[in-house]
Amino acid sequence: MSHPTTQVVRPAGAGHETLNVLLLCLMILAIAGSVVAWRHESQDAPHVSRHQLDARRDLSASEQGIYADLRVTLDEIHLLRQEQHTLPTPETLADEGFAPFAQDASSVSRGGHAWQLLTDKAYIGQSQTPTVAGSFLMRLTAGDDAPDIWLNRATDIKAPADLTDAALESAGWQQIVAQFDAGVTRQHRH
Repeated sequence: MSHPTTQVVRPAGAGHETLNVLLLCLMILAIAGSVVAWRHESQDAPHVSRHQLDARRDLSASEQGIYADLRVTLDEIHLLRQEQHTLPTPETLADEGFAPFAQDASSVSRGGHAWQLLTDKAYIGQSQTPTVAGSFLMRLTAGDDAPDIWLNRATDIKAPADLTDAALESAGWQQIVAQFDAGVTRQHRH
C-alpha cells in the first residue's frame, strides 16, 4: 500500500488582483483628469458697466419676474400703439390683464407697483415696497423691439422729467441688461 500524498495548494493571493484593479482605476482617473484639464474653457462672467445691472445675476426674484413681464408685454404695447397711434395707458394694459400692469396677487407680492405713462415715451412703476422690488422705468421708441428697462431701489422715487441716459444715471437709475452666454444656455458650440 502506498502512503497517501498530501499536496498543499495555496490560494491565489488577492493582493495581485487588488493591485491590478487599483492600477487600472488610477490609470482611468489620470486619463479622465487630463481630458478635463485639456478641454477646460475659462468661463469669465461678462462684465457690465457700473450703471447697469445683469438681469440674471443682479436682480431679486421679484425684480426678475417684473422684468420678464415687461419684456413679454412689450409686443402687446407695440400692437396697441399701432391700433391707437399712441401708447396705451397703464389702466388700459391693466384692464387687458397684462402683467405687471394688472393689479393681482402676483403684482402685490412683487412690490405693488403703481404704473403711470410718462410723456408718451416711457412707463414708470413706482414700488410700494422697495425692499421687495425696486421701481422700474421702461423707455420705448417707435421701432424698438427690445425694451430699455431701468431700475431704482431708492425709497422716495420721483418720476424723472429727463429720460436721457445721463439724467437717469445721475438720479440713481440703473439700466438692466440681459446677456445670453454659455452659462445661460448651457450649450458649448465648438
